[in-house]
Parts: sequence; C-alpha cells; structure tokens
Amino acid sequence: MIRYILHVWIAGGGMTCWGYNPDERWTPPKVRLETRGHLEYGEPTSASTGAPERIEIAGVSYTWSVTARIDTVNHEGAPMRFFVKCTTEKSGQAQLAGEFAVMSELYKTIPSLVPRPQGHGRLYLESPPTYFFICEFVNISDRLPDPVRLGARLAELHTTSVSPTGKFGFYVPTYDGKLPQITDWDSSWASFFGKLLTGILRLDAEVNGPWKELEDVAERVVQEVIPRLLGVLECDGRSVKPCLIHGDLWEGNIGTDLDTGEIYIFDACSYYAHNEMEIGMWRTEHHRMKAKAYKREYLRNIEPCEPVNEWDDRNRLYSDKTKLMYSAHVPGTKVRNQAYEDFVYLVEKYGVHPGQAQVH
Repeated sequence: MIRYILHVWIAGGGMTCWGYNPDERWTPPKVRLETRGHLEYGEPTSASTGAPERIEIAGVSYTWSVTARIDTVNHEGAPMRFFVKCTTEKSGQAQLAGEFAVMSELYKTIPSLVPRPQGHGRLYLESPPTYFFICEFVNISDRLPDPVRLGARLAELHTTSVSPTGKFGFYVPTYDGKLPQITDWDSSWASFFGKLLTGILRLDAEVNGPWKELEDVAERVVQEVIPRLLGVLECDGRSVKPCLIHGDLWEGNIGTDLDTGEIYIFDACSYYAHNEMEIGMWRTEHHRMKAKAYKREYLRNIEPCEPVNEWDDRNRLYSDKTKLMYSAHVPGTKVRNQAYEDFVYLVEKYGVHPGQAQVH
C-alpha cells in the first residue's frame, strides 16, 4: 500500500464537466499532487474558494497505474469523494481516454451499475508524461458478488444496450489492462472475434516469444474453428445482437456497495459483442468466480444461443481471450499452456480434417 499526501482546492467559476452530459454544470475539484505536480480537472483557472484542505489518501500501486481516493468539499461545503487512476505508461493517454469512453457508455446505458465517470486528461507535469481518469467514489466491499443479483444486472445491461452502429466493436480503442484491443467496427461477430483474438495472440508472442505449436494451432482456430463455431450463430436465419459488455469482468472489477447492497462494475474495457463473451472469463483458473452459480444465474436471465449444445465450447473459446491477454500481461504464466490445450481440443472437434469439407 502506498500513501499519498494531497492538497485539495475547490475551483470556482462554474466550469463544464467532462462527463457524459455536457450540458450539466458543476464546480469540479482541483487537485495538487504534492510531489508530482498538479492535476486540474476542468479548465485551468486561478480562481478558488475556501482554504486549501490537507488530507491523507490511501492509494494502491499496480504494475501500470496508481489509484487513490480524493476527499474534498464543493463550493457549498458538501462532502465529495472521487476515485482517480494515474499512469505513466506510453499508452496512458489512449488507455485512460478509452476507459472514460467505455465507462461513459456503461453509465449512459445503466447509470446505477457503474460509478459515474467524471473526466480524464493529463497531469501538468514536464516529466514523466502522466495521465488520469477520475470518477465517482463508491464505498464497496471486495467480497464475491451475489450470483443472483449479478446475473440479473448483467442481463439487464446486455438486453437493453444498443450498438450505435448496429455492429460489433467500439468507437475508440479500448485497453484490457495496459494492452490495446482491436475493436474496429465489424458487422460479423465471427469476423470481429477473429480479429480480436489475432491481435491478442500477437501481443502474447511479443511478450512471451515465439511458440510454433501455439502459432500453428491458433491459425487453425482463426481460419477453421471460429468460422464454424461462431459462424453458425449467424446463418440459417440466426443472428447475434451486438451487446455492450464490460469486457474484463473478474471479481476484482465487481463490488457491492456497503451502504445499499447494490452491485457496481468498473475498470471496464468494453465493446459491443456477443453477450456470451462476457462470461467466458469465469471459466479461467486464475480467477475466483468459477462457481457454477454465476453462469447458472446469468443463463436464467438470458438463454444460450442456438445451437445450445455448443454453448460450452463457445464459452471455452471466449475464455481463451482472457487467458492469452493474461499471459501477455504476466510472462511465463501457465495459462498460455491452458489456451494451447483449449485450441487443440477445439481444432480436433471443429477444425477441417483431410477429406472433410468445412461446414458453415
């Protein structure tokens, strides 16, 4: 745990919030980081009201970001709390701009499901370039979420969300952790997922080095398995609705409000996808949400797509996106081997074998 000492001023002048509703005006906080320059949320201004308040904030340092809570008051003296994330990664500007965009999209869809996003930008530092994302602070528990409530809230998100283009993808690049995802708009789910997975395989190879066996079987997954296993979802009169998903919904990105008991999701890397993609990661061994109750409660609200008997294999394939992205973040982890084993299984079952025509 890292401790941060911050000075907090309340900026005056009635500036426009960078949040979802550009017509809503309020008085944003102006935060100075004692040893790292200062962050100005809103337009820079020399105006301030009230005396500076010195406060101590507990923060957490991750591999690619640091986070903290800001306690302050508005111009009327009412208490305000914010969560802030900062990063000095080369990709930090795009990474946190993407987080603001996806959290805003989630907030626009279901405001009660995510902490309200407030803004993003760059700290006023000469070196190193440092970027921030700021949102409402919610006092949450880190215990595992209630499966019934989580399943219902996710189903609500997936059924009510509407892709602005009618396609799969997102309108800005999004980042899973510190790494980018390919989220260009695509009218076909099978095509979109193939590009997404190919991009992650490339990131994994850059970090962990070449592995010919994985490369060979992964090529067959992209060229043979995905067109068969996912392509069938979009033929014979069937279609896949592009649903807004969180994109990285492990237990560390889900919290229960200690005051209300409501579930919140955060730290998203969203895009419009097949709804079943959301829960693929609950299959992975390195996360705690492997209990069957989570999948069961979600599927009580949204039934598996046809063909139902291939749902588990789709879930396996979707989980491999998570495994390979984790491998790209944590070099040498065993989940890379698990993804390879999944690919071998899927190619054996859905790949094109000698003398066999590919079925779409």
